[in-house]
Amino acid sequence: MHTALVISFSSIKHDARVKRQILFLKNSLEVHVAGYDQLNRLQIHPPHLSFINKIISGIYLIFRFYHKAYALLYGQQINFKNDFDLIIANDIEALPLAFQYRGNAKIIFDAHEYAPRHFENKLSWRVFFQGFNKFLCAKYIPMVDGMITIGEGIAKEYEKHYNVKPVIITNAPAYCNIQPKKTDPKKIKLVHQGIANPSRKLELMIEMMDYLDDRFYLDLMLMKPIHRSNMIYLEKLKKIASKKERVRFIPPVSTEELIPTLNQYDIGIVLIPPINFNYKNTLPNKFFECIQARIALAIAPIPELKKITEKYNLGVVSEDFTAKRLAHKLNALSAEEIDHFKKNTSTAAQELNAEKNEVIFNDLVRKVLG
Repeated sequence: MHTALVISFSSIKHDARVKRQILFLKNSLEVHVAGYDQLNRLQIHPPHLSFINKIISGIYLIFRFYHKAYALLYGQQINFKNDFDLIIANDIEALPLAFQYRGNAKIIFDAHEYAPRHFENKLSWRVFFQGFNKFLCAKYIPMVDGMITIGEGIAKEYEKHYNVKPVIITNAPAYCNIQPKKTDPKKIKLVHQGIANPSRKLELMIEMMDYLDDRFYLDLMLMKPIHRSNMIYLEKLKKIASKKERVRFIPPVSTEELIPTLNQYDIGIVLIPPINFNYKNTLPNKFFECIQARIALAIAPIPELKKITEKYNLGVVSEDFTAKRLAHKLNALSAEEIDHFKKNTSTAAQELNAEKNEVIFNDLVRKVLG
């Protein structure tokens, strides 16, 4: 049996995309995982630099000593005893490590984002990391044996700049055979699930409630933050929401419980301003989770989300990224229209799911392994 190594600088138990990737591979390969969680005894340690090392890494990045910067930021001493046939590198920071332990293995790169413009909205990131990410992309992407990414916009950008043609594997979860709940016309339940990241401007959804009529109630299901900045932001959101009677924060649930929990709602909200290239081309887990949960969608006009929503008639698309415009679209809805959107999710759920992605992914793996 072929052996595979999955590398991800993330907590695997919280990384839905990587977890699905592992499940896809396990059907035909012996899989080992290197991440922040200790799985198969291969653990990557999150970068915790001392103040002095932060200064040194900053100097390396500014003066383009990128190999030294990588060694300081991401250099890992891991004893990979296996001679792997396949290595999957998740995100650009995993690629140099994949080539370090390559041996005779084939390498597939999974670009969760467009790395050269990852956090381009932040000046500090542009100063220190944009050139670094461009260097890593230019050096390693031409050497990979296969590449995947989340959607068309990001795939085309990589193709344009790096002469590759990534295979698209969306962030869709497994198919769930579940029926939509009938909408209560007097209490329309809105939901948003995900992480409390300041750049996602979640306060817009709380502001949206000022413009919605009394039928609408909003629940925010946000994961417990890991980073201090996200913790501060979550507390800020709770303070803003404390003045709104129809906004609640509810505890996150496990992956297994998520779809049945979302099924109890009527409309999933995705209102993410396009402050950088990746947000403009996002196709997040939450969008596909709402489809599998058979609830309608109310979204900002992000091109790929808009394309899918309109193709299957799954909900409403705002004219811009303001709270007021999306509220205007929601206020115009009747319970019957919401139920019609919910009904349409059944067709979308059969076509946009992990099982369909698994076929595409495994076809690529077979091709790469020859």
